Amino acid sequence: MRNDDLMIDDLINSYLLSVSLARSQNTARTYKNAMASFRLVLKDNNLDPTRSLITQFSENAIIWFSNALKQNSPTTERLYLTVAAGFYEYLVADNIIPINLPRIRMLIQQRARRPGQRLPQFPHENIQVVLDYVNDLTTKPISSINDSLINLRDRAFLITLADTGLRVHEACNLRRGDLEWNEGRALIIGKGDRQAIVRFSRRSQSALREYLSARATLDGSSGKPLGSLPLFARHDRGAGKKIKPISTATGRNIVTERVRESLGDAAVGTITPHSFRHFFVTRVLQGSGNLKLAQELARHKNISVTQRYAHLSDNELDRGYYDVFEEDD
Repeated sequence: MRNDDLMIDDLINSYLLSVSLARSQNTARTYKNAMASFRLVLKDNNLDPTRSLITQFSENAIIWFSNALKQNSPTTERLYLTVAAGFYEYLVADNIIPINLPRIRMLIQQRARRPGQRLPQFPHENIQVVLDYVNDLTTKPISSINDSLINLRDRAFLITLADTGLRVHEACNLRRGDLEWNEGRALIIGKGDRQAIVRFSRRSQSALREYLSARATLDGSSGKPLGSLPLFARHDRGAGKKIKPISTATGRNIVTERVRESLGDAAVGTITPHSFRHFFVTRVLQGSGNLKLAQELARHKNISVTQRYAHLSDNELDRGYYDVFEEDD
């Protein structure tokens, strides 16, 4: 069959088949939904895909589709337009009909809305509850030395996350020798393999010292230089007497378990290791009002990322509102 004898619908089906063979089931389902919407838009514009030849198909269809998608969220609009653009690329790749792909991309760029940037959401007050809880872990009853080490480690780990802004994998990768105690800072390799200096608060250093002091016998019997040992170590049966670093999965589990203990099962999942980084950036901004300082301490490459945190809390907005409108009451 010649290209000019092919129906639009046949080629849409062929496009979706090629996607299903190369992509995941979920992705294929998304493409199918997007092209179902595309079919309806073509039909609404007097181009029934089941009855119209591919030679009747044109670049204008992307304009129709973009206009029709305004009732959807910007994210869905972008996604569906990307799928439709893929159909145009499929036609060009198979030499079905001539298409001006740069024009297609330009039309999408001109018409598609950008998804709104959401403010970082995290339960600030609940994180403080978790920190208060772990701060008291040393007073909790224990049944073994390992339980004591785990409590001390988890307290030091969560306080470190909250007071340094470290990402969970960065904290898990720290070695004892990375921390310069006199300077209260550590040199790390962070995101994007960039070298950076991270500052440690007095309370995080105090929690770390207490944890490492309790670990002294284990560390001393390891036969390795202390500086090469992990800052946060495993204390489970699998580790035995060896000093092994905790994994990022363990770091997440520490957060999960301590959230469950301090806030209950319903709070599990509402606080993640990254929530402590949000907590850190917000504290720096609220305490200093200095956006550039917050950017540097959080090690954000782009200040626009830091600006997402430069917003007032709901309580602050409430107080400001009532100060203005209720001052005469």
